[in-house]
Amino acid sequence: MLLLSEYYLNRLSGLRLKEVYDIAPPRVKKYLDAELTHVLQEIRHDHLVIELGCGYGRTLAQLAKTAKWAVGIDISASSLEFARNFLHGISNISLSMMNAVSLGYRDQTFDRVVCIQNGISAFHVDQRALISESIRVTRPGGMVLFSSYSDKFWRDRVRWFELQSQAGLVGEIDYERTKEGVIVCKDGFTATTVRPEDFLRLTRDLNSQVRIVEVDESSLFCEVMPRKHVR
Repeated sequence: MLLLSEYYLNRLSGLRLKEVYDIAPPRVKKYLDAELTHVLQEIRHDHLVIELGCGYGRTLAQLAKTAKWAVGIDISASSLEFARNFLHGISNISLSMMNAVSLGYRDQTFDRVVCIQNGISAFHVDQRALISESIRVTRPGGMVLFSSYSDKFWRDRVRWFELQSQAGLVGEIDYERTKEGVIVCKDGFTATTVRPEDFLRLTRDLNSQVRIVEVDESSLFCEVMPRKHVR
């Protein structure tokens, strides 16, 4: 049985991670486009942006088209190596191997912190610590954007995982345990969901304005706007 951390360090990294998106059915690709469009609407040309869990650079390439500078971090060396080739020629991007709950940046560095595609669940870290650390590096007046899945997207999400399983990218789905927003594979991989009430609980007492937005009946965004520096 694979450990959850091994998936994104080894099994779902680099070219294999790209394949996850390449095999996505039309409805999932619409979801991915809608999610990215929503994020880009919050980014200006003078913004310094960081993406947590940038993978092979799929989203980062688009962020760099709008932002002044885009930083991507990931824990997978193979994904970052693939990203350097994938993003070759884009001059306003930098990449670093880094854990999202322990960012090597000063307080109030970024205008926007982006953690989408259900990264808050996929990272398998302390979610409140992840949010708190993201707020720490966000400037006053800035924004942290997290996304998870809308419950309305459940069937399409399961279908996407079925395709990934058939391609050997994830294990066989355990349908008896796959329910209520949680997808479980028989090799130990688990994909959870953060719902509105979870986001509100996780952001409570962080001295930030919080906005919950559903996009395309597929993404659930939690947008956190720090009122001042928060540790």
